[in-house]
Amino acid sequence: MHIVCLGELLVDMFPAELGRRLAEVSAFLPKPGGAPANAAVAAARLGAQSAFIGKVGDDAFGHHLASVLEANDVDIRGVRFDREARTTMAFIAKPDPNTQEFVFYRNPGADTRLHPDELDRELLTTTRVLHFGSLSLGAEPIRTAAWEAVTLARQAGALISFDVNYRPSLWESPDRAIEQVTAMIPQADLLKVNEVELELLTGSQEPSASRQLLDRGPQLVVVTLGPHGSYFAARAGGEAVPPFRVVTVDATGCGDAFVAGLLCQLIAADDWRTQLVPGRLREILRYANAVGALTAQTMGVIPALPTAAQVQAFLSAQSPNG
Repeated sequence: MHIVCLGELLVDMFPAELGRRLAEVSAFLPKPGGAPANAAVAAARLGAQSAFIGKVGDDAFGHHLASVLEANDVDIRGVRFDREARTTMAFIAKPDPNTQEFVFYRNPGADTRLHPDELDRELLTTTRVLHFGSLSLGAEPIRTAAWEAVTLARQAGALISFDVNYRPSLWESPDRAIEQVTAMIPQADLLKVNEVELELLTGSQEPSASRQLLDRGPQLVVVTLGPHGSYFAARAGGEAVPPFRVVTVDATGCGDAFVAGLLCQLIAADDWRTQLVPGRLREILRYANAVGALTAQTMGVIPALPTAAQVQAFLSAQSPNG
């Protein structure tokens, strides 16, 4: 297996109209969602073998979500169904194309109830990458399961990819989130943050502050900057990679698409560590930026995720600077 994604698979309730706050939206439309699940589908679209590990309710939504993953060539042997908790929902509003508001219905959600003994150990010990986010650290037993998954995958030599993906409403406090995220950072080879998360962890939104996070253990830190592109920090150097100018319809899931593109490019080499040099990282982030840019042009996440051929065609049509 190339990439295993662990964590939340949920129903995103998309707003019927853009430009309104949550309380102003007239109706919501259910769509498959969850950052790790989005990344798994994005990786499969880009040609990787991907699998998902997580838990949904033993309800109509849960079974539909699993079938959507399977229909998109994601291995679902790691999906578990909970008879006692319902599939989590996230209601989303989009005051503007690059801003989202979230309210989660998760009390508890089935995704939080994945137990360590429910992990598919074969997937975790044979994958080249384990990718997950901080939503798996906010509650038990999923927190313990995530730590166990990281331990198994690291021992087997996998690249550990950690997306901070901070959602304030799912934490008791910012301090609690920082505590849990900070504890996990030394286990990650790749750490992905946005500007808000960078400030949460370093006190600064300046992309160069990501170099502070290298000192905590990761070999690569990537900052997504939305319409402003991205930034990488590695021990060999760091720099900004410019964006592609596109008309953004819906930015939801662009970060998940970006990280899938990044991971697919990193593992194109037999040893991903050989790619951690500025010249190659510039190429890798340009590719990942393209995956995110293409995703931004269509409403909804999974319908918007591009194939490898679409990304290549998009890149071929661009100038070197986007």
